[in-house]
Amino acid sequence: MDFLAEVYRSLSVLDGAILLISAKDGVQAQTRILFHALRKMGIPTIFFINKIDQNGIDLSTVYQDIKEKLSMEIIIKQKVELHPNMCVMSCTEPEQWDVVIEGNDDLLEKYMSGKSLEALELEQEEIRRFQNCSLYPVYHGSAKSNIGIEQLIEVITNKFYSSTYRKKSELCGDVFKIEYSEDRQRLAYVRLYGGILHLRDSVRISVKG
Repeated sequence: MDFLAEVYRSLSVLDGAILLISAKDGVQAQTRILFHALRKMGIPTIFFINKIDQNGIDLSTVYQDIKEKLSMEIIIKQKVELHPNMCVMSCTEPEQWDVVIEGNDDLLEKYMSGKSLEALELEQEEIRRFQNCSLYPVYHGSAKSNIGIEQLIEVITNKFYSSTYRKKSELCGDVFKIEYSEDRQRLAYVRLYGGILHLRDSVRISVKG
C-alpha cells in the first residue's frame, strides 16, 4: 500500500501515463486500480502490452481482457509478429478505425453515407479522444528484450505534451515528493505550471488547505 500511496501522490503532476499490462498474466487487480485513478484524474493513458517475447502468448485474449476489465474504447496501433521473428510494426488495421468513427457523429454520418474518410481527420479525432481520455491506444513490446521500446518512446514524444505550463507566467507549481540525500539534505520534486526556477532561488511555499 505504501507503493500505491506514492503512485497516487505522483499522478496529479503527470501529462500522460503508460499502463503496463503483462502479455502473460493480463490485467491484474492493481492495474485496474491505477487505470480507474488515471481516468478519474483525466490523464491520457497508453496501454503497453509487455513481455510479448514469452512463450504461449495469445494477444487476442489480452485484448479481450482489456476490454472487459478496463475499457472497450481501445485502438491497436501495431501489427505484432510473435515467434520466431519477434517484431512489432506501426500499422493501424482498417477495422481498428471503427472505434474512432463510432465515437464521432460527423464521421459516422459521413461513413454511413458512403463518403471516404481522410486519414488526417481520423488521426485528428484519435488524438482528440486520446487527450480527453475516451480512447486508449495499445502498443506492444518487451522491456527486457528491448522490443518495441524505440517505437514507444517516439509515441510518448508525439502524444504527450503539457497544456498547463506557461514559461512567462508567475512561478507556480506543486511539490509532489520530498526525500533526503546521502548528506541529509532535503530534496523536493516540483512540477512547474508557470515561471522558471534558477539555482539558489528562494521560494515561498504555501500549504494547500
